[in-house]
Amino acid sequence: MTKNISIADLQVLLAAGGVNLVDVREADEYASGHVPGATNLPLSDFLERYGELDKEKSYHIICQSGARSAQACAFLEEEGYDVTNVAGGTSAWMGDLE
Repeated sequence: MTKNISIADLQVLLAAGGVNLVDVREADEYASGHVPGATNLPLSDFLERYGELDKEKSYHIICQSGARSAQACAFLEEEGYDVTNVAGGTSAWMGDLE
């Protein structure tokens, strides 16, 4: 069962520091604006690159609305990762995007 977090709760966690935030949107979407501190791992590259993630860490996964990140979370959970889906995605972000 995928864990979910609201964008408001994510903002609190980010302010406290120590969150591993992964944006699974495509590179052009990421470049046009992303949550500060997020790293980009496009869903289209996921099968080839998910191994770059450290299984010893927990990750928050974000996309535009929450659908692609939910797919990524389901896959990563099956692979043994500790992940949380960010409900609402970047479209719900209440601050400036980088």
